Amino acid sequence: MGSDLIRPQVAVHTLVSACCRGFANVVDTLVKVGVGTDMKVRLGAWSWDMDTGEEFRVGAGLAEAYSITWCAVEYFEASGAILRMLLEHLSPNIPHFGRTLIHHAILCSNARAAEVLLNCGADKELPVKTTLKNDLRPVHLAARLGTLKVLEQLVFASCDLNSRTDSGETAIMICARYRQEECLKVLVSAGADLGLVNSAGLSASSIARSARWALGFQQAVVDAIRDGKSAKSSNAAVFSPLKCVVQANAVEALKKLIEQSYIDLDEQDDDGFSAAMTAAANGYIEAFRLLVHAGANIKLQNRFGDTAISLSELNQHGEAIEKVMIEYALKEGYNYSASIHALHRAARRGDLDLVCMLARKGYDVNASDGDGYTPLMLAAREGHGKVCELLISRGAQCDLENERCETALSLAMKNGYKNEAEHVILDELSRQLVLEGNRVKKHIKCGKGAPHYKLLRMVDASGTLRWGKSSKRNVVCKGAEVGPSTKFRWNRRKKLDVEDPGMFHVITTKNREVHFVCEGGVEMAELWVRGIKLITREAIFGKKKE
Repeated sequence: MGSDLIRPQVAVHTLVSACCRGFANVVDTLVKVGVGTDMKVRLGAWSWDMDTGEEFRVGAGLAEAYSITWCAVEYFEASGAILRMLLEHLSPNIPHFGRTLIHHAILCSNARAAEVLLNCGADKELPVKTTLKNDLRPVHLAARLGTLKVLEQLVFASCDLNSRTDSGETAIMICARYRQEECLKVLVSAGADLGLVNSAGLSASSIARSARWALGFQQAVVDAIRDGKSAKSSNAAVFSPLKCVVQANAVEALKKLIEQSYIDLDEQDDDGFSAAMTAAANGYIEAFRLLVHAGANIKLQNRFGDTAISLSELNQHGEAIEKVMIEYALKEGYNYSASIHALHRAARRGDLDLVCMLARKGYDVNASDGDGYTPLMLAAREGHGKVCELLISRGAQCDLENERCETALSLAMKNGYKNEAEHVILDELSRQLVLEGNRVKKHIKCGKGAPHYKLLRMVDASGTLRWGKSSKRNVVCKGAEVGPSTKFRWNRRKKLDVEDPGMFHVITTKNREVHFVCEGGVEMAELWVRGIKLITREAIFGKKKE
């Protein structure tokens, strides 16, 4: 009788020993004769708390008793034949203290056992059961413990990457909390959603920041993108892969991202910052160049009214960023957002050759930038006289005003009296005035007769001044002065209009004096005199040249 009681115990001991040592043929024989596969043995090294689900490594043989199949997972032999034999008789989904065999494979970091279990019908979504209802699925457990190879098996088995715990956390959030970099890469590469938030409104990236692992999290995402994977985010306001790689100044990853057709290069965060703004503000020149050439809209403004260009100037990266913009403008032409203000930037810098090249490419010399400045205004403000002259020759208008009522002339005058830019603009304004003509009051007989109004203008650029159709009313000037002559003062000494502020007079080639009064006072009279002298000088110079 005693022999009958001992014999089953000996058989079970033999089964356990064969299982642990990998003797598949012995296990096969014992299982076929019905030796207790349902009996529990105390050989494992793991225990766990049923309330919290927390695991404890207690040492081999000190854990609570569990069935021989669990030992086959923990002491997995290379071929997996033993585990497969045992699974022919037992379901892999039978729970033990709230866990199943797939959870045990994750705990033991046994990827090959996990592969066998999944192939044999183990439920990849079955959660750990605890009294506190943590709802921890296999993918969450693998992410927390950092069992990379098992996680890869779960991903390959198409587990739900975005399944949540009872606190709303996904596996990717758990990786961020426990700083599991390699597991995070696997999940990002597999398409886990980086744009989700948990019950507390925290995303994976914000959890990483609170765990003081922001750079590690960023690098893991960047590495996955650089390897050609698609970092997925259902909410760019929560997490933007594009902004992530730009903030990291990861040029190679940015190249990969730009190649993906679904990427919105102009997406803006809650403060209105785009990827191009971030690159420009931080002086990431190569990243900015990539974005510009990919078609990013450089005219976008954030909610503070800043653009990529203004942000680069605030952080002293303006010159380098401008070079990128101008380089692109020369390559692509005017019909691109990055090229819109290229001429303005070249004019402000005083780059004469570049202004000439851009003007030849068809850039609008009278276009206003975001602040209302034309290229001529910017060149005038910086005192670049040669650039002003070139722009005017290309059709730039001197009389345009911005919203602050500033003109090219008023901006030039702020740089100091009679600078080169001011001279160029005054010459153009005076030339336009005398060639287009205007209504003035004309005195006759050097002030002896009654004044009357005439339309005064110079005929083309011949140097001829005209105020009527008769040839007697066409004179060739050899000089002009603001104010009345001495003879005029004497002739009208008894009149009150001798010191009219808009008065000027011309001296003809026959030494005849003709007096006029224009509207606009002394400044307009000075402009008339300047224009008459300029056209006369040009006419004389032209004749000498001929």
